[in-house]
Amino acid sequence: MALSPDELAAVVARDIPAGSYVNLGIGHPTKVADHLPADSGVVLHTENGMLNMGRAATGDEIDPDLTNAGKVPVTELPGASYFHHADSFAMMRGGHLDVCVLGAYQVAFNGDLANWHTGRPGDIPAVGGAMDLAIGAKDVYVMMTLFAKNGSPKLVPACTYPLTGRGCVSRVYTDHGIFDLAGGEVRMLQTYGTSAEDLSARLGLDRVT
Repeated sequence: MALSPDELAAVVARDIPAGSYVNLGIGHPTKVADHLPADSGVVLHTENGMLNMGRAATGDEIDPDLTNAGKVPVTELPGASYFHHADSFAMMRGGHLDVCVLGAYQVAFNGDLANWHTGRPGDIPAVGGAMDLAIGAKDVYVMMTLFAKNGSPKLVPACTYPLTGRGCVSRVYTDHGIFDLAGGEVRMLQTYGTSAEDLSARLGLDRVT
C-alpha cells in the first residue's frame, strides 16, 4: 500500500539524525514534528522565528500567537526561544541547519528542486524561505506524492517548473518510495505498494540502482 501523509511523516522523522537542527516546510512536512521521539534531541527551527518548536497544538494547548511558518498552532519544548525574522533567515543562510524537509512540485534526478511556482498563468507564486533553505541546509529532504493528479511523475529527468535551487536535494520521500540522489544517480531505497521494477519503469529510470 502507498503511504498516507502521516505514515510518510513518521518515516521521515525516523531518518532524521538525533540532535539535528531541522526546518520543516509548510504543508505535509510540518507533520514530521508530530512523529519525532521525545528523546531524539532534534531542535526544530521555524522561519517565523522560533527554536525548539514542538508538535502541533490541540485543544487547550492552542495559542493563536504561537504558530509555525504555515500559521498552524504548535507547542513549545523546554528551552524554546524566539527571535526576529531576520535572525531566523540568517540561521538558514548561514549553514546552521542540518536538515530541512520541503514539499515540491518536481525534483530532478540531479537534485534540482522546483517548489515555488508552477509557471502557469494565474497561479500564485509562494517562494517563502524555500530558496534560502535549499542552499543553506546541509541536507535537503523532499516529502511529496510521487505522481501528480494526472499520473505524471514528479521525480523527473529535468524540472519543467521554475527552479528553487540547483542540485540541492539529497533525498526524496514519497508515498510510493524513497530515493537517494547523488551525482545524477537515483538510488531507490524503499518502495511501497509496488515493485522496484514497476516504479523504475513508470519514472523512466534506466535501471534500478
